[in-house]
Amino acid sequence: MKRFRMSDGVELIADAWGAPDAPPAILLHGGGQTRHAWKRTAQTLAAQGYHALSVDLRGHGDSGWSADGDYGMDRFAADVRTLAQMQAAKPILIGASLGGISSLLAEGDAPQSVAAALVLVDITPKVDPQGVARIRGFMASHIDTGFSSVDEAADAVAAYLPHRPRPRSVEGLRKNLRLGDDGRYRWHYDPAFVHDRQTRDDSGREQRLSIAAARIEVPVLLVRGGSSELVSQEAARAFIDLVPHATYVDVRGAGHMVAGDVNDVFTQEVVRFLEGLPPGPSTRPPQPAVAS
Repeated sequence: MKRFRMSDGVELIADAWGAPDAPPAILLHGGGQTRHAWKRTAQTLAAQGYHALSVDLRGHGDSGWSADGDYGMDRFAADVRTLAQMQAAKPILIGASLGGISSLLAEGDAPQSVAAALVLVDITPKVDPQGVARIRGFMASHIDTGFSSVDEAADAVAAYLPHRPRPRSVEGLRKNLRLGDDGRYRWHYDPAFVHDRQTRDDSGREQRLSIAAARIEVPVLLVRGGSSELVSQEAARAFIDLVPHATYVDVRGAGHMVAGDVNDVFTQEVVRFLEGLPPGPSTRPPQPAVAS
């Protein structure tokens, strides 16, 4: 476990895989998730020669909470920029949903590039408002009352994601829950994060993200869930118009939570993208020599 302190004192927690001196790759989860969502992908990246860091965003998992309750895009983007600048080389930023928004702004708004490349997972400047409302509704559900057991929480997830086979064990879900003093389980994020999302004015969000996206010059991969309720094919094509050098792939059988729905295919697409990057200390790891 690694710890990173942000400028306002909030400490971010991360798990690490791979050699510390290998090219860095930072994995950033979506809203309401934790760093554990990336475990299998991070392990694969480590095997490919990267130093993979899976981070709990502020207000999530084991990371600290914003004392002032501020969970705006700029706060998350500043954290990602700080994390990137703490690495020995410019990292690959791999961000899903909220993590992708944060990565896009961290790179697109920076006076100088902070990343070697971006992988954006099912997120673009334009998103379906009904999909957003559905996700936020699920995150807000049970936020006060919680669940009597992990199994009850698993029932809620199964109802929300009917396309995903229910796991035989609920132990993995336990990492996304915290047990309160009242003996009830609640999602492992700051309730203020959800309240912030419910009250914040998002009217300028698309324009802000579009401007940032148009500034990005580093290699970009957009991975869209083939059945995404958030990012349409039209929105993905609009993103490619903004970032014409970007690569775009659909993952069949995946919804918004691509890595959780079809992890192996998702990870293969990321590895294929990374293999195509120009060699350098912050992009592709050095390849071993082959004896003749």
